[in-house]
Parts: sequence; structure tokens; C-alpha cells
Amino acid sequence: MPYQAKDNRYDTMQYNRCGKSGVKLPAVSLGLWQNFGGNMPLENSREMLLRSFDLGITHFDLANNYGPPAGSAEETFGQVYKKDLAPYRDELFISTKAGYYMWPGPYGEWGSRKNLLASLDRSLKRMGLEYVDIFYHHRPDPDTPLEESMSALAQAVKQGKALYVGLSNYGPEETRQAAEILRSLGTPLLVHQPNYSMLKRWIEDGLQDVLDEQGVGSVAFCPLGRGQLTGKYIDKLEAEQKSGVLTLKPHAVTPERIAKLRGLEAIAARRGQSLPQLALAWALREGGVTSVLIGASRVSQIEENAAALHAGPLTADELVEIDGMLEGLADVPW
Repeated sequence: MPYQAKDNRYDTMQYNRCGKSGVKLPAVSLGLWQNFGGNMPLENSREMLLRSFDLGITHFDLANNYGPPAGSAEETFGQVYKKDLAPYRDELFISTKAGYYMWPGPYGEWGSRKNLLASLDRSLKRMGLEYVDIFYHHRPDPDTPLEESMSALAQAVKQGKALYVGLSNYGPEETRQAAEILRSLGTPLLVHQPNYSMLKRWIEDGLQDVLDEQGVGSVAFCPLGRGQLTGKYIDKLEAEQKSGVLTLKPHAVTPERIAKLRGLEAIAARRGQSLPQLALAWALREGGVTSVLIGASRVSQIEENAAALHAGPLTADELVEIDGMLEGLADVPW
């Protein structure tokens, strides 16, 4: 039976303006970093993509190297797009990136004009698209002049292969310089994609100020701390602490860390939320990011995360309480 999007798909999702642009992004976006590669059943990926759109998630985030294997997430998206989503292209906001390793030789990664534009062409072919909405430089290149990388992004827009450009994993000063170069080229920087969560707050030490100053939006990846801000992770910590048999890093399995995570879980419960929902609502608080980028392995996770803002904004008292819990609670390898 042909897919037909739900008529009420825009009724409950919140949309936030991306910087000073005309773009509004859904508060919750779907990333295809994992669980959408060629190693996963296509029907499961299709189910998650279509359910996301029915929930008002219009932004789908990819990169050339997403899979595994690399490139296969774009191929998966392309198959679902061709079969189901093509009639809704003007409602979709699709992004991809280039910068990490994709093919052998000196032009298969980083930030040369040759690499970035060749990679975009390959991405468009894999997805069956004429253009993407955002083309990101995935990571700064220490050896290529910033002017070359930014001019390649601007050229993609001028060629009609991208509508907007973005950066990911750039520091504050690199972002400021890149934004200024792009503005001089007539292609303003739309968005930055940083790793940001309750456990990894580095953007508050300069980057957020630069984004505000430059009128740039932000899409946070790993807003659940790579799974650490879930009840499943806390349960695993407690089980390992009790058994004394550690598969996680010892510095992750400490009574203080478990107590703080349980404290966050209690705050969430008082609000009628799960811990992941609280973590997403926190990242989207006033002064936070434009959109949070969730990953998923099943539809129920998407449904839970899409409802992150239904409990209403965090109060000033709740934010103070959360900050107390977060003190000394860092993102740790596990």
C-alpha cells in the first residue's frame, strides 16, 4: 500500500528558527549515523523514517561516511525517498556532510575543494536527489586553507546542489573565521553541528557566543551522551557495581556517578518524563540549541524522543537543580 503521510504531522512538533535565517527546524531531528546502514534491515529503517515524518520530524541528517558500510545510510535513505517520500520533497530538510575518509588517495577525505565537491556529487547520486538542504564540512582540515574549504561549500550552493551550508566539529575561532569568509562569498553560514549534551557542555565556553554573534543556528549531535543519559545505561552501572564484574570503565561505575544520574532521572519523573526526554528538553532550553539530533534503532525510541517538549519548558528552579546534579558529572569513555 503506498505511503501517505499523516494529515496531523505538524500538530505537535515544535519548530525553531535556525539562527537569523528563514529556516525553521524541528526541535527533534533524526540522524542516520547508525542503524540505517546496509547491515540493517531496510524495512526497519523505512519504518523509522516514515514514522519520524508522521511525527513532524522533517529534518533528516546524513553524511557520506554513515553506514556501515560507508555510504550505505545514504543509499538506504535514497531507497525510502524514492519509494515513499519523493512527493514530500519540499517538506523535507535533508543534510549531508563530507570531510572524513571515503576513498583512497589524497582526495578521499578532509577539506580540499576536490574532495568536498566530489563527495557531494556521490552523496546526491546515492540518495537520488538533485540537491540537499544543508551541505556540511564535517571537520576542520588543519592543512587546507579555510578559504578553500569555505569556497567549495559556497560553490555547491551556486551550483544548485545545496541550499545552505554548515560546519561540524569546528571550534569557536575557526567558526567565526569560516562564517566571515562565507558571508564575504555571499553564502551565509546557516548552522553548526556540535557534540552537545548535559555531559558535554563545551559549546558554552565560547562557541555559543560566536553562533549568537554570527546569527548561526545549531543542531546538537549525541544529546543523550552516547546513551549515558538513558535508564538502560544507569541500570547497567548499578548491576556492574553490585556484581563487581566490570565491562565498563571503572571510573564510570562509581556510587557518586550513579547517584547523580538517578537524581536526574528523579527530576524527569517529577515532570512526567523519561531521562532521555529530560536530557533533550534541557539541550533545547532557552539559550540551548536549535534542534537535537536523535538516533534510533526502533520506532518507540523516536516516539519517546519526539515527545520531549510535551511536558513544557524547564523552570528556573529545575534548571538550578539540574546544574547541581551535573556538577562533576562528565562524559566518560565506557
